[in-house]
Amino acid sequence: MQRTKQPVSVLVVIYTAALEVLLLERADHPGYWQSVTGSRDGDETLCDTALREVAEETGIDAAAFQLTDWQHQNEYEIYPHWRHRYPPGVTRNTEHVFGLQLPLPVPVRLSPREHLNSLWLPWQEAADKVFSPSNRAAIMQLPEKVQHG
Repeated sequence: MQRTKQPVSVLVVIYTAALEVLLLERADHPGYWQSVTGSRDGDETLCDTALREVAEETGIDAAAFQLTDWQHQNEYEIYPHWRHRYPPGVTRNTEHVFGLQLPLPVPVRLSPREHLNSLWLPWQEAADKVFSPSNRAAIMQLPEKVQHG
């Protein structure tokens, strides 16, 4: 029996001081680009979820860099084609936004089950390429986040 997901997730925008953003192309929906995302497992903290998801999806050890909880949440309706992953009747998810600043773009190790490709793009291009409105909004905040910490 497949375990269902919690309707609590993280969105981790990985970026450099020069505002280059890492995007990943979903394996289950080619052409859908996004930042690192993932649901909380068990009773792990949201920070631990962010650390785990970054490691699983990119091979990057987020603890070695500056991971910041942006103290922002998005609640949204789960796309119908992904609802089977959640308990019956669950239609909404709460996403917690984090940022991970790296000094420079780094090579990533993708999980082929989850992602097909990765790209480092200037923040404006990355914001235009992602499919998720909440992901786009988070990327659009980067200039302010980097300037003001």
